Amino acid sequence: MNSDMSSATPTSISERHPITNIEALRADFPILDQEVHGKPLTYLDSAASAQRPQSVIDAMVRHEQRNHANIHRGVHELSQRSTDAYEHARDLARAFVNAPSRSEIVFTRGTTESINLVAASLGRMSLSASDEVLITQMEHHSNIVPWQLICQQTGARLLAAPMTQSGELDVEAFSRKLTERTKIVAIGHVSNALGTINPVKELTAIAHDAGAIVVVDGAQAAPHLPIDVQDIDCDFYALSGHKMYGPTGIGLLYGRETLLDRMPPYQGGGEMILTVTIESSTYSELPHKFEAGTPNITGAVGLGAAIDYLATIDPKARIDHEDRLLELATAELSRIPGLRIVGTAKRKAGVLSFVFDDIHAHDLGTILDREGVAIRTGHHCAMPVMDFFCVPATARASLGLYNNADDIHRLVGGLHRALELFR
Repeated sequence: MNSDMSSATPTSISERHPITNIEALRADFPILDQEVHGKPLTYLDSAASAQRPQSVIDAMVRHEQRNHANIHRGVHELSQRSTDAYEHARDLARAFVNAPSRSEIVFTRGTTESINLVAASLGRMSLSASDEVLITQMEHHSNIVPWQLICQQTGARLLAAPMTQSGELDVEAFSRKLTERTKIVAIGHVSNALGTINPVKELTAIAHDAGAIVVVDGAQAAPHLPIDVQDIDCDFYALSGHKMYGPTGIGLLYGRETLLDRMPPYQGGGEMILTVTIESSTYSELPHKFEAGTPNITGAVGLGAAIDYLATIDPKARIDHEDRLLELATAELSRIPGLRIVGTAKRKAGVLSFVFDDIHAHDLGTILDREGVAIRTGHHCAMPVMDFFCVPATARASLGLYNNADDIHRLVGGLHRALELFR
């Protein structure tokens, strides 16, 4: 591998002596060292996009400055370096999700494109008017709309398993909706609107027993939980770089090799072909069959650097840190008069959605912004969730590994300020 690559060859986690002092990592994120409206920035919008550590920024800049060239087809030095860096990122991604083979890692623009790829390619191949696709009521629009589209095209029927008032999936109802007609099951690992951690390993086993193929939306799980597609035993797993401290416009799709091999290409063009005549084409081997055109090379380098960064951190320490903050935030917000937390599942990742009956979420977000506190307001691309809880929108504070107790206290202070203004 070329010595001028943007990322060093990874070492094992034991060789790295993984970091356990999570609080000290805040300094790795330069964007946090600023004021907004004269107040220290409190960034609580990581579920939308997490911030990037300096190491990710540096890796991308180095690649642009030293190695930028198109990949795979060039014989010159810069093209070789760029190809090495891109494929090295694929190796890092394979290790991150514990895929059996690098051929099972397809680079995409993110979770949305990954799910669209599976819906379009697998759906065209396997769905007919007598078939059903099962999702859940808590899905992000990215795991609803692509299935609506392919069901409209094939005549298949789209069903949704319900959730409970606590925001947990009703597993018994999920099981009952599985029949011999169910060909595909698409489920979120972690709800972006509620923070609920779904038992994807259990759900995958239930779906497989019914003969269905399982697609997991892992966008919100990747920054918070260890991902092991072999342990989950899912057929597809999608994630996005910008949720896990990497750049936007890059993500990956893990797909079981036997399925990817049978699926038709999602897009046509350069790179994904072996031969082309006016009459017909033959396609490249996996994973290149699904990577038409010039990819986001620098984005892949950044994603690899983000994976490399996460690998330096002790996973238990990271989870414990975020769990403590979520517990603190839940306790503090529960004490605020008139505030109602939406989504109270027993197992949650770092997301806290809430409403005031007499303060619109957008007004709340604007007031918090003036206090330097960045949260997300709206339906969070999960309108069925909002409909279920009979709210037009929620305010959502979402945690990253760089957050601390001071951030929670500033959020609480901003919410009390909002109460003063409106009451």
